[in-house]
Amino acid sequence: MSAADPRPLLVVNADDYGLTEGVSRGILEAHRNGVVTSVSVLSLTPAFETSARWLADAPALGRGAHLAAVGEDPPLLTASEVPTLVDRKGRLHNSWRTFLPSAAVGRIDPDDLRREFAAQLDAIAGAGIAIDHLDTHQNIHMWPMVADVVMGLGEERGVRTIRVTRSTGRGVVGQTVKRLSHRLEKQLEQRGWNSPEASTGLDEAGCLEIPAMVAALGRLAETGAASAELATHPGAPGDAARARYNWDYRWDDEFEALQSATVLAAIEELGFRLGTFADLPPGAT
Repeated sequence: MSAADPRPLLVVNADDYGLTEGVSRGILEAHRNGVVTSVSVLSLTPAFETSARWLADAPALGRGAHLAAVGEDPPLLTASEVPTLVDRKGRLHNSWRTFLPSAAVGRIDPDDLRREFAAQLDAIAGAGIAIDHLDTHQNIHMWPMVADVVMGLGEERGVRTIRVTRSTGRGVVGQTVKRLSHRLEKQLEQRGWNSPEASTGLDEAGCLEIPAMVAALGRLAETGAASAELATHPGAPGDAARARYNWDYRWDDEFEALQSATVLAAIEELGFRLGTFADLPPGAT
């Protein structure tokens, strides 16, 4: 909490900026007309170059890097430059569900990951985008080896703020994420990094229609944390380009929720102040 404003900070971050032009337009509209305060930028997508230019019209919007080593889009580097990240057709792992087991048995070379993530950060910097935080597509930075790579790159580039993904789930995935989040929190403290004290982003990913978003905000408030992140995935309606991403996300519903009077009222009633990762108080971890 800041001395000037004692209310807890809420960062409303929209992931996947640059995924498609429709997703990027939707995020910008949810910023102009709603509560989105921050974005995480994908740089290996076909819509990145066009979408990157649009950020000049949103100077108050926080910007971060959404580093990707999984998903439908190819890496920025060639298969020969990052051989352990791709299959024989040069495709990345489609999901964390295959990437993380490969990482666990040593089939992912950290140097390959470092080269690809560095190329993505270079693309973002080359587009004139200054970033205030780091995170990853499908939250793979929660895995220790990936976290080490991301944090090493952040320290080289002067960015020491990262998302800590958390879960309240009782199943195997939820319990694993809890253990990994505790480990990452300790690592951040040791290395002088920063992150919101509370967060959404896994259990609710892609499913935050208005009632669910209000409920998620309530859970964040109940933690009593001085800072929190609400991770969202909005996109403008009618976006045919999203068809190639078979994620079963409710982009349109989140787009509506982030601009709704109901969600804005919930934020105000719960006592949050809106801001970006750059507004985190020192020692927020």
